[in-house]
Amino acid sequence: MPQEHSVGIILFNKDKYLLLHYTSGHWSYVKGKVEANEEPEDTARRELFEETGITTVFFVRDFKEKEEYFYKKEGRTVHKEVIYFLAETQEENITLSKEHTDYKWLSYQEAMNLLTFPQAKELLKKAEEFKRYH
Repeated sequence: MPQEHSVGIILFNKDKYLLLHYTSGHWSYVKGKVEANEEPEDTARRELFEETGITTVFFVRDFKEKEEYFYKKEGRTVHKEVIYFLAETQEENITLSKEHTDYKWLSYQEAMNLLTFPQAKELLKKAEEFKRYH
């Protein structure tokens, strides 16, 4: 079975989280495939810039969560693993890539209501709790 490894960022600015609307129709976070010889944080920074235009980001220490799922690609089932970091930015302006149709900066509850997949909601819950208690 094919395997994919990606890295994502749960990005916040003050008390708002960034969600992206993907062309496939779901709302989620910045994420992308790890390229050869790339460290996970480098992938996260690159993907953040490519998908949003954001250049300045500060990673929250000790937050790293994994999401796993299966999807179909060219008729084959693919196992995908995504490592997520929690990060903060002061930037608010977004320049969307062609992979996305919209973006929103949302409060925790608004983001929970908009996220499409249960695993994404669980990630946001963990991020919010981590911010609150660390």
